[in-house]
Amino acid sequence: MAQDKLQKLELTWIGKDEEREAIEPRILIENLKYSYGDTKSGNMLIHGDNLLALKALEQEYSGKVKCIYIDPPYNTGNAFDLYDDSIEHSIWLGLMKERLFFLRNLLSDDGCIWIQIDDEEQAYLKVLCDEIFGRNNFVNMISVNMKSTAGASGGGEDKRLKKNCEYILLYARNYDKLPMFSAAYEYTEMYEMVCQYRKNGINWHYTSVIVDRGGKEYIGSTCDGDGNEIKVFRRIGFIIKSIKQVMEDEHISEKEVYYKYSTNIFEAKDAQTSIRTRIIDFKKEHSVTDDIVSIEYVPKTGRNKGILYEQFYKGDKCRLFAWLKDIGEMKNGVLYKKDIQGTYWNLSSHLNNLTKEGNVLFPKGKKPEYLIGRILDMCTNPGDLVLDSFLGSGTTAAVAQKMGRRYIGIELGAHAYTHCYPRLKMVTDGTDQGGISKAQNWKGGSGFKFYELVPSLLKEDKFGNLIINKEYNADMLAAAMAKQEGYTYQPDAALYWKQGQSSEHDFIYTTTQFLTVESLDAISETMQEGESLLICCTAFQKECTNHAPNITVKKIPQMLLGRCEFNKDDYSLNIIDMPHFDLEEDLDDFSEEEPMAEAKDNKPVEGTLFD
Repeated sequence: MAQDKLQKLELTWIGKDEEREAIEPRILIENLKYSYGDTKSGNMLIHGDNLLALKALEQEYSGKVKCIYIDPPYNTGNAFDLYDDSIEHSIWLGLMKERLFFLRNLLSDDGCIWIQIDDEEQAYLKVLCDEIFGRNNFVNMISVNMKSTAGASGGGEDKRLKKNCEYILLYARNYDKLPMFSAAYEYTEMYEMVCQYRKNGINWHYTSVIVDRGGKEYIGSTCDGDGNEIKVFRRIGFIIKSIKQVMEDEHISEKEVYYKYSTNIFEAKDAQTSIRTRIIDFKKEHSVTDDIVSIEYVPKTGRNKGILYEQFYKGDKCRLFAWLKDIGEMKNGVLYKKDIQGTYWNLSSHLNNLTKEGNVLFPKGKKPEYLIGRILDMCTNPGDLVLDSFLGSGTTAAVAQKMGRRYIGIELGAHAYTHCYPRLKMVTDGTDQGGISKAQNWKGGSGFKFYELVPSLLKEDKFGNLIINKEYNADMLAAAMAKQEGYTYQPDAALYWKQGQSSEHDFIYTTTQFLTVESLDAISETMQEGESLLICCTAFQKECTNHAPNITVKKIPQMLLGRCEFNKDDYSLNIIDMPHFDLEEDLDDFSEEEPMAEAKDNKPVEGTLFD
């Protein structure tokens, strides 16, 4: 039977296919009162609805964000202290879909997005992300232990298991272009782990020390499977002791042995490798009876790929020396065992002082800096751009700043002022020494610009008609119209009518003055051959229409009607009371007697608009 349309695997919900008007492309305006430190750092803290903010960033930042981490409201049905997390499933999915669409556009071709969620919406969100990012761009789902078992939350003990895990969905913008992740390791202080093994009755095998490697004498050579040379040496005058013997001979503690001989502690293993088999055959062929032999060769794979490497073997069976240093690492004078992580991350040990991190309280919503640091370490480098559109208490921005990454953080709630700003101010000053500060040796530096998302360009008057918002001055209107028309707002100090451009020869000019034919002629005389100009004005002489072939005149607001959804300032995923932002009171730089007065000398107020 014929089908009307091609079927596809997708998640559906009430209202998913309802058409709505396009999101209005807003401009951002710097709130100088809250910008702090080195404002040329490229770091941005944005207060406003995150859907509108993402749309505002689209023109400038599409394809430029290396890593996105978001921790959206989990739709758990519980009203948290700082935001309402209770939204019906269909509404939640619809709001998430809109935001994920814009987030995908902002990702660079080699970028990735990490979305933390719990089990209430995880399965639905996974299918939604498959639809938006493409199932072929799914990388992993990571289970994150966020609570100890004893303190885990959950439902009634007779029905539900206690919850101690959350989940991170990881997607690439383009899986084929996603670079290899830097390995994520879990570090445990080495001697502490040895004691834990002993306490739990687990065998610890790294108990031998080659105190003196002795000299070496060349015996002969064999080759690997590709015919590359492997040199074989006998060891002369070597000394091997147990850890216990070293303790007794040198009168030092077991822990001191591990630190002093960390590069010489080993266990002898019956490793199944082709190289080991060739050394066994070589010893038999050349009647080598030495207890210890070493080899030198250049491995083709593994951690020592491409470098000259020395390896030791013991006895007739050539038991391979497995070095403690290969599973450990010395960091800041502390010896750690490092275990490469898979898709289960145990963060329970990093939650003890979580409430104090950043010196701000954020009950039930704060994520540890260690978690964000691990993510950024895996997929970004210093200077890369990181984005978090559900910034919350500011953790992602704080970690990015400490790690030398650039960031954009978006937060709708009042805690953009009460949490994010003071936290990032302390990071900049170096007074925040919690979280990853010590690991990064953070002493302060950098800074950020604080932006407000401006209200809608058009507002309804008392008759229900859309008119230009009285809160816009001439510079703001010019920037908004440039964005509406797809131009980059970049005023030319020499030619007032060059307020923005879309190409080398195409310009835009917005004015609130009455446009006359004489004005057009004056502009036309200063235009170069091949240049074109779009003029957006509130009123013009009818003769201006088609007066100059290279100048197009349009009237605002009529030219904007039906283009997008105006007069809406809240697409919030969080149902909260947004504090009123008074442009005249909080941004003195834009206060004028007449809100729509033409800017002096047609120049923007320097350092306040962002487009």
